[in-house]
Amino acid sequence: MTVIYEINTLVWLGELSRRHDRPVTLGDVPAEVWDEVARPGIDTVWLMGVWERSPAGLAIALRDDSLLASFRQALPDLTEADIAGSAYCVRNYVVDASLGGPDGLAEARAQLAARGLRLILDYVPNHVAPDHPWLTEHPERLIQGTREDLARSPEAFLDVGGHIYANGRDPYFAPWPDVVQLDAFSDGLRTAAVDTLVSIGDQADGVRCDMAMLLMNDVFAKTWGDRAGPAPADDFWPYVVPRVRAHHPDLLFVAEAYWDLERSLQQQGFDHCYDKRLYDRLLHEDAESTRTHLQAGLTYQRGLVRFLENHDEPRAAATVPGARELAAAVTVATLPGATLWHEGQFEGRKVRPPVFLSRRPQEPVDDQLHTFYDQLLPAAAAVRQGDWRLLTTTGWPDNDTARNLLAWSWTGPDSRHLVIVNYSDTPSQGQVPLPWHDLAGRPCRLTDPLTNQTYDRDGDRLLTSGLFVDLPAWHSHVLRLT
Repeated sequence: MTVIYEINTLVWLGELSRRHDRPVTLGDVPAEVWDEVARPGIDTVWLMGVWERSPAGLAIALRDDSLLASFRQALPDLTEADIAGSAYCVRNYVVDASLGGPDGLAEARAQLAARGLRLILDYVPNHVAPDHPWLTEHPERLIQGTREDLARSPEAFLDVGGHIYANGRDPYFAPWPDVVQLDAFSDGLRTAAVDTLVSIGDQADGVRCDMAMLLMNDVFAKTWGDRAGPAPADDFWPYVVPRVRAHHPDLLFVAEAYWDLERSLQQQGFDHCYDKRLYDRLLHEDAESTRTHLQAGLTYQRGLVRFLENHDEPRAAATVPGARELAAAVTVATLPGATLWHEGQFEGRKVRPPVFLSRRPQEPVDDQLHTFYDQLLPAAAAVRQGDWRLLTTTGWPDNDTARNLLAWSWTGPDSRHLVIVNYSDTPSQGQVPLPWHDLAGRPCRLTDPLTNQTYDRDGDRLLTSGLFVDLPAWHSHVLRLT
């Protein structure tokens, strides 16, 4: 099972530089720091934001009052030196020299590989920086406009060297002022996308594709209409992914995906797609809503990425604080599919720095939360072995709190685990029927690695009535059966 740890590379290296009182790049990160990154239960590292950032995009950002206000909100003592430009306003898919350049990245990848970890890097298929070479060398790869477009909608178009281009956008939000829209229907763009991804595959073991659904033929046509022209016969990703995998068969493709298009993107070649629906249910809905979500087919669920935060979402400690975060974390950590953790999440950081910044505020470490995650990650790695099954929970006529309980089992060749989460703010009780029919006639011991508690039960009773559980609000059991 893939477990990804996302690092904001620019911010992280800046903090390491201050900690070690010297400039630290990807090529000379201390060995003990890589050891900290390679904690048990992590197998993949996503170094977010390594590519060359755009001076032109930075200049646009510095003129945007709303962006500057968001920067000051995240970093009250902001200086202009803290604003590096967006990590997703890419001028060139070459590692920024300030981060150590291509050689530094190669060393970082080698250090991760020596510790058994894969490396994922970003790819931004929808847009490029306003000073990207394609604007002068290959304008046919971009959505263009006219002087009339610019005069009518100056927020949606920009003039670059006398050429009018559309700003990048998705159909539900205002255009992004610092980027230029690529044309997903352009043959030249598709060929260039393959070449770019092959190059990324030369440098990494996987790629996280930003806003991947925007390039799908139907989405792109609805967003751009006549400006895009007729859709090609092949959809974007079914054209691109097989051609990239011809060079890198094992390259991991991860899609940032929304609007319930995850299944379609899986069918178009992605290994994993963001599970935003689960995120929303865990933050805003109840156990029954989450249980409904988990009734989807297992093949589909294995292709999802479960998370509680990332660089686009608020910090978990700020949105699901206290015991609810622990219950949500146990949930995402022990489900099938990939898991995504965000650097700073384990320490309880509450401020999410915008991807334009090179510095974030100092925050105290939540030692209790840090200890919890230190226990959860290796425990979850041991749990997620073999076959997963969503289990039912039953209650009594005068006590329906069993509806608050989420339960599932994992059955491996040499292990059996049971996860039960009370996803509610009230104590809850219920019976959980177990899927193992060979428990008859023997004693069973259930051990919870998160609490070091053991429970001895009779196998016959577990088969007839199930396991009785009584959990306080937002508490969980992660149980190994022996």
